[in-house]
Amino acid sequence: MSDTSQNPQPPLSDEELGRMDAWWRACNYLSVGMIYLKDNPLLREPLTAEHVKHRLLGHWGASPALSFVWVHLNRLIKRDDLNVIFMAGPGHGAPGVLGPTYLEGTYSEVYPDKSEDIDGMRKFFKQFSFPGHIGSHVTPETPGSIHEGGELGYSVSHAYGAAYDNPDLIVACVVGDGEAETGPLATAWHSNKFINPVRDGAVLPILNLNGYKIANPTILARISPKELEALFVGYGYKPYFVEGSDPSEMHQKMAATLDEAIAEIRAIQQQARETGDAERPFWPMIVLRSPKGWTGPKEIDGHKAEGFWRSHQVPFSDVIGNPAHLKLLEDWMKSYKPEALFDEDGRLRPELRAISPQGPRRMSANPHANGGLLRKELKLPDFRDYAVSVPQSGSSEYENTKPLGEFLRDVMKMNPNNFRVFGPDETASNRLQAIYQVSKKTWMADLLPEDADGGELSRDGRVMEMLSEHTLIGWLEGYLLSGRHGFFHTYEAFAHVVDSMFNQHAKWLDISKNYVPWRASVSSQTILLSSTVWRQDHNGFSHQDPGFIDLVTNKSPSVTRIYLPPDANTLLVVADQCLRSTGCINVIVADKQKHLQFLTIDEAIIHCAKGIGIAQRASNDAGVEPDVVMASCGDVATMEALAATAILRERLPELKVRFVNVVDLFKLQPASEHPHGSTEREFDSLFTTNKPIIFNFHGYPWLIHKLAYRFKNHANLHVRGYKEKGNINTPMELAILNEVDRFHLVIDVIDRVPGLAAKAAHLKEEMKNEIILNLNYAHEQGTDRAEITNWKWPY
Repeated sequence: MSDTSQNPQPPLSDEELGRMDAWWRACNYLSVGMIYLKDNPLLREPLTAEHVKHRLLGHWGASPALSFVWVHLNRLIKRDDLNVIFMAGPGHGAPGVLGPTYLEGTYSEVYPDKSEDIDGMRKFFKQFSFPGHIGSHVTPETPGSIHEGGELGYSVSHAYGAAYDNPDLIVACVVGDGEAETGPLATAWHSNKFINPVRDGAVLPILNLNGYKIANPTILARISPKELEALFVGYGYKPYFVEGSDPSEMHQKMAATLDEAIAEIRAIQQQARETGDAERPFWPMIVLRSPKGWTGPKEIDGHKAEGFWRSHQVPFSDVIGNPAHLKLLEDWMKSYKPEALFDEDGRLRPELRAISPQGPRRMSANPHANGGLLRKELKLPDFRDYAVSVPQSGSSEYENTKPLGEFLRDVMKMNPNNFRVFGPDETASNRLQAIYQVSKKTWMADLLPEDADGGELSRDGRVMEMLSEHTLIGWLEGYLLSGRHGFFHTYEAFAHVVDSMFNQHAKWLDISKNYVPWRASVSSQTILLSSTVWRQDHNGFSHQDPGFIDLVTNKSPSVTRIYLPPDANTLLVVADQCLRSTGCINVIVADKQKHLQFLTIDEAIIHCAKGIGIAQRASNDAGVEPDVVMASCGDVATMEALAATAILRERLPELKVRFVNVVDLFKLQPASEHPHGSTEREFDSLFTTNKPIIFNFHGYPWLIHKLAYRFKNHANLHVRGYKEKGNINTPMELAILNEVDRFHLVIDVIDRVPGLAAKAAHLKEEMKNEIILNLNYAHEQGTDRAEITNWKWPY
């Protein structure tokens, strides 16, 4: 166990210790003021109930530890000219970060009305966790933040994402000990096996071991020191322990420990960069064991507060109606001696201001925490060069994602320092393995001789694979938010693992784009969902879930985009478009198996530009009003809808069928609701105002109704999609079970088009027979009939 508490030479002089402790006390004073006060910011007069907020929200417990770490990092940033950003993992820890950003002057620069005087401090206090203002997390409105922490578990993965390809950056990541109990955080400790000291920056994790969550002790605080040390050594870290409660002693311990940890990081990097040896070291990390609610009231109404769960949130909330608690609050705030910290105008005293770094070296003003400022346009090859040849529509098959892999290979080749591909153990499975021709998989753990035989592992690889979607998407978010570009892929059914992470990132982007004008746009997050629901012949029911896109439609339309390209060329066009975009989350659904190819690259460009359009080769209604609109969205859904259309055109040639294909899902929403939406005239022109619409959809059918319900012809919209029916099935069997197959679609048209029910009764009976024949064949032979698997578009 590394412990610098016995260091015979205190690293801080008495003068330096005094100034750092005073700066920290000023942070703690601001933290308490944010939670409790709306007026009387420097207690120039006795505290009254009128000075206290009527709405008390926020967490005091972790705030002192956060600002304690901040002031110690500032000392080294200023001394050694370090490039450091700060991540606050503890939930609701904003007071411990907002205080330092205000004292450094950044907050007032960004928000001039929160000036460095009494009036500005009053507004600074009143805005905190108050309607119409800022929240109690380290939200996008907070300078220096790229990690809100509204949901616990992602601080470490975000930190490592920011460190990749940032060789001079140190990411100081404070991890809450409650947060450390989450699955995403527990797995993210393994990120140190993927950081290369030659080309990457460093992450310094600091475990805030204050012992308690909302109402319970934390696990890591209630195991023996030996066991705790063994845990982090097992994770591959060299743990340093800073433990205690006396501020003067803790300042000296923390200063000595940080001196050693930062020196160790720089020595690791220097050796690796001088020798080119990228072997994995044991990176330092710090366990900071301090009381929860440090420097707050020791007891409240006879109950232990500091160092116990009662200090987790607002230590006492009945200040307005309880004179004893009002006096306790006043004594608590006066214990920080604000008159020695701030001058008569409410400005931090000059000798304390002097200890902060200047300009962009301030963690609150570091451009890596406003990554759009550092973002450079991605260099992209011409996607047309990767196009699949389509001599005749619907006659040839190709793996849709394979050309995408070749495109991404060259994107990585052209952007060797600011583009990475992230995904679970599925890059080759999703047919993206061409990427390995340019860059292997990052691997800093042990290498074996047999790895050279197809293992695709390399110390300097740039393909990020780990069987933890949480960690991968966290890396990607940190990478994007600090100014770079990336691409994430996973199996469709298991994208749900990161549902809540998607939610949090979408909320961050929405606030940043629409409410925080000083934040520069970052590259969009692009997610490919492959190995889709309709091609799970052997994986079965567990791999059948197209519902991630339903979740996406719940988030802000300003940041969400969904694409379902029907073939390889439309996928290339969509991917190019997504990689060029900023400030959004792009979700692409495209299967990896062989599928019929429909559009040439030039046709795909036009179709994707519109997002929705009539497939003229599949339609026979030119110049007249259609009898029925056959619509599709998704690769398999499109093929089955086309097959149904072919049957209708052959057997009912007088029937006028219009075929509409949707690539951009949000085209089915009104333009008033989504920037990619359709106007009423556009929608009515395509789908008519009174004809039946048979819509074959990749996902759950009710999603289409949710999007399109406001349009005039919604009553005639009949959607087929996945209805949670399946197991080990052939492709046609699965389609039949969920009624997205060609036979059910033909029956649907017969049932919906006026006058066809009696006229086409024989055809309807044939379709029913085909359903039975195909199901029986699948169960007897274990495969689909040749006329199904070999079907081609006949027109």
